[in-house]
Amino acid sequence: MKPGVQAEQLAAQFLQQHGLKLLDANYRCRFGEIDLILRDGETLVFAEVRKRSSSDFGGAAASIDRRKQQRLILTAQHYIASSPGDRPCRFDAVLLDAGDRIEWVKNAFEL
Repeated sequence: MKPGVQAEQLAAQFLQQHGLKLLDANYRCRFGEIDLILRDGETLVFAEVRKRSSSDFGGAAASIDRRKQQRLILTAQHYIASSPGDRPCRFDAVLLDAGDRIEWVKNAFEL
């Protein structure tokens, strides 16, 4: 199993154990991909999963740069436009280190 797939599965399990409901995984459109789409109560959560084997170059969190954020926002807007209902949303980051320790950053960035 590829490390990215394993990291996404670990993140999905972690978030579900914390009460979120998984709606979709690896949502793709012409703008990009969102790793996990979940529901936290009434809030739609777009989660980016990052795993880094070392903290060189800033680690997992630093890899979600402004350009990546813009692609995630466009992809989320595409998803929202294709799904019925108007609900609040947020962008979370799930960061894994070499030992698969998970750090969950709620509201990692804003629309």
